[in-house]
Amino acid sequence: MAALWMAGWLALMLMITVAGREVLRELNVFQLILIRSSVGLLMLYPLIRRAGGFVAMRTQRLPMHIGRNTIHFGAQLGWFFALTLIPIGQVVAIEFTMPIWTAIVAAMFLGERITIWKVVAIVLGIVGVVMIVRPATGEINPGQLIALAAAVGFGISIAMVKSLTRTEQTVTIIFYMAAVQIAGSLLPGLYSWVWPSPTAWAWAIVVAFCGTFSHYCMTRALLYADATVVVPMDFLRVPLTALAGWLLYSERLDAFTVVGAALILTGNLVNLRASAPPVPARAAT
Repeated sequence: MAALWMAGWLALMLMITVAGREVLRELNVFQLILIRSSVGLLMLYPLIRRAGGFVAMRTQRLPMHIGRNTIHFGAQLGWFFALTLIPIGQVVAIEFTMPIWTAIVAAMFLGERITIWKVVAIVLGIVGVVMIVRPATGEINPGQLIALAAAVGFGISIAMVKSLTRTEQTVTIIFYMAAVQIAGSLLPGLYSWVWPSPTAWAWAIVVAFCGTFSHYCMTRALLYADATVVVPMDFLRVPLTALAGWLLYSERLDAFTVVGAALILTGNLVNLRASAPPVPARAAT
């Protein structure tokens, strides 16, 4: 069951990458996020109603929600914008540095310990990014830096979510994410509004659906298996996205990007192993 739910996660995340690239041929990033968040909030309403309606969305931690989602909003802007600048396989490979930045922020602000294995994971991730971006060549693509900034933003956002989950229910966290993104994209989205074609509307709705329900699939997968089993399945997203980029857009990944992605994923595995709870010893029989 965990594998089936993760297959849903992988399919939805692959679809949102392709749909994002396609819809941005016609719409700008602010308009896409405005549509994505508005439609996503409508899709979320049944869960809000089941949780007790909008009255149940009241919170004592509104500043934390606003701060977290402002950072997430900026990261999402960068992620979608990067899709238009560099191969989608590179965007996703760089995105996988997110757990590294989460670990650093959680250690700084949430009191989580940095072990030797987490240090190894951080070093591997940073070396992997350097391999992909290759600053020594003097040919850094701005899209790579934007994707990296988005990954850092997502990492900070995840660390803040870990704090919010101590007091807030999941649907409340998602509700404020949609609300802040609508508020942030409303004026620039309307100012540059271009009425989408039917094709663009279809792609935008795909983005909204996948962005809203992909995390539901991940959560369901975690009900059936530990994170040490579930999360490595997500690593398939890197080769699958690279394959989609090759088939749909004739994008090719060079050896440096492949090696860099491998180092980043290895760092994630090391970090995952370091974070896993110890296995209790069996009693002698």
